[in-house]
Amino acid sequence: MSVLSTKQRVQVISCLVEGCSVRSASRLTGIAKGSVLKLLVEMGEVCSAYHDEHVRRLQSKRIQADEIWAFCGKKQKNVVAGDEVDSLGSVWTWTAIDPDTKLMVSYLVGQRTEDYAREFLADLDSRIVTKFQLTTTRILPT
Repeated sequence: MSVLSTKQRVQVISCLVEGCSVRSASRLTGIAKGSVLKLLVEMGEVCSAYHDEHVRRLQSKRIQADEIWAFCGKKQKNVVAGDEVDSLGSVWTWTAIDPDTKLMVSYLVGQRTEDYAREFLADLDSRIVTKFQLTTTRILPT
């Protein structure tokens, strides 16, 4: 397997950042779909590590929190016994944004449970050093 050059990596990431699908990025750059997906995972890991290290000691005054629903593989209603429940069905992205700077202060991908809510809020709290106003819709299930 050949290694993508820096120029090829930049082309693929540029396509993805502009909103192209994985298949479109593959078609436009001539890079195999599997290689595009592998690069996407690598970039995600690098960006996550960068965010975790550098988005700290913030002095935000206001934070807006919300969650975004999506699904992996298939919708929750189609998950059947024998499926890997942890990797299929509903998934939630918990977000906390500073509306003044538009900085994504904290995020967490997981289930919509109290445990995930606590983990998300603990991470948010660890990133901001001042008191802040938290605005949100109800982020826990009823």
